[in-house]
Amino acid sequence: MLIRLLRTFLRPYRRPLAVLVLLQLLQTCATLYLPTLNAHIIDNGVVKGDTGYILTFGAVMLGVSLAQILCNIGAVYHGARTASALGRDIRASVFARVQSFSAREVGRFGAPSLITRTTNDVQQVQMLTLMSFTLMVSAPIMCVGGIVLALGLDVPLSGVLVAVVPVLGICVTLIVRRLRPLFRSMQKRLDTVNRVLREQITGNRVIRAFVRDEYEKERFRKANGDLTDMALATGRLLALMFPMVMTVVNLSSIAVVWFGAHRIDSGGMQIGDLTAFLAYLMQIVMSVMMATFMFMMVPRAEVCA
Repeated sequence: MLIRLLRTFLRPYRRPLAVLVLLQLLQTCATLYLPTLNAHIIDNGVVKGDTGYILTFGAVMLGVSLAQILCNIGAVYHGARTASALGRDIRASVFARVQSFSAREVGRFGAPSLITRTTNDVQQVQMLTLMSFTLMVSAPIMCVGGIVLALGLDVPLSGVLVAVVPVLGICVTLIVRRLRPLFRSMQKRLDTVNRVLREQITGNRVIRAFVRDEYEKERFRKANGDLTDMALATGRLLALMFPMVMTVVNLSSIAVVWFGAHRIDSGGMQIGDLTAFLAYLMQIVMSVMMATFMFMMVPRAEVCA
């Protein structure tokens, strides 16, 4: 349902999306090129004491960094405009649909649920779209590009990547599978809180007339407590994700430095290549973390869609 919804409402914005993907591709390529330049400066400039080489390639690095910043700004600008337009269109479509409902249909769905659909649910889909444009487009390019460039630097040392990437993928998949039903329950409990609050506001005079204040307070406290418990359950799972990823990252960095030192000692690798390999490892892991952040939002956005 989420993919079908996005495909329908993003169809009019194909041109901004094409510009967005191009800018993200350029800025990701620039990001991937910087560690290689740094490796050249270390091996051919610092080690040999060639100041001119350092200044020349340092200027190239500054130019590449500037191009990366400009492309990133343009990508975020187009992504924010497109995501905002998507939210506007979906909200208008939902509102128009609700206006066509009969009194019986409005009663069947319930006013609190319809309000949640028009506000919170649209906002969740819009936020997922924005994060996809700013993070998810560049994450696979950076991951694949980092792996290819790391293999180009040193194939034996790249065995660390073969172990790291699947472990990260398994950890993320297990947590996301647990999150989806929790987010679905959280949406239902959010509807309950909205319904209780709306009924209390609408029937405020009746509640006071029949002295039902304590009963209504307890009713709201129970609905709010149920929502809080479900939010805490999802929060605990989300809190596990980043420490788990960072543990794998730190262990893999230690492995790269350990095996890389032996490769340098045997003459099979240069110091600059090890530095670049560590940078590519961090870029690969950062792309996985960006995808992880997206996967945390996908289950809730699916329910909202």
